[in-house]
Amino acid sequence: MRGNVSPRLQRIFHEQYRRIRPRAPMPEIRITFYHFANLTNTIRLREGRILVRLSDLLDGAPAPVWQAIAHILLAKLYRKEIEKGQLVRYRRHVGSRAVTEKAHQIRKIRGRKLLAAPKGHVYDLEEIFEDLNRRFFHGLMARPSLGWGRDRSRQSLGHYDPAHNAILVSRIFDDARVPRFALEYLLFHEMLHLRHPVKLRGSRRCVHSREFLAEERLFPHFEQAKAFLKRL
Repeated sequence: MRGNVSPRLQRIFHEQYRRIRPRAPMPEIRITFYHFANLTNTIRLREGRILVRLSDLLDGAPAPVWQAIAHILLAKLYRKEIEKGQLVRYRRHVGSRAVTEKAHQIRKIRGRKLLAAPKGHVYDLEEIFEDLNRRFFHGLMARPSLGWGRDRSRQSLGHYDPAHNAILVSRIFDDARVPRFALEYLLFHEMLHLRHPVKLRGSRRCVHSREFLAEERLFPHFEQAKAFLKRL
């Protein structure tokens, strides 16, 4: 954590606050840089003070990018509409090759992937991965790290982390009441992220490309599995 920020950055946040709330009193705005494992920026209102935490990965960004970040954070805090131009400017910066490569390396260094063993009480993720690999990928997909999450999360059912080449699955699926096809579909979806990496299209990150979505629908129980996950 680094508490000393430049007067320019402090001024940018004051200017953006005044743009969003032209007649409101100016509150104290505390800005700190944090050694987050990714491009995380947060803002909170506590006892009349605005507390801003910024990723140190963005330290040194040009002034227009900081203007965009300040605008986006303050607009979210006060539930105002975010200007499209500001959003585009921010996305272009964080989507640039230099920033994405730096973020990827930092995630490897700072981030920790807390994975439980892939063999659960009911389901074995490695066994299911190899079965899906044989059925849909001709057995050619290299197996990433696989593991169960620490809890039965319903907010994050599963995700693929490219920085650690790992697939994490919520413990909620390791249950005899969960049909195998539902877990197979979830794991199949995450495996498709290995085949179809995130791409940049203009200022937007394309997570699920047209090819990704078309291939996803080849899963035999696609609709049934989606319906089950939606109920979770």
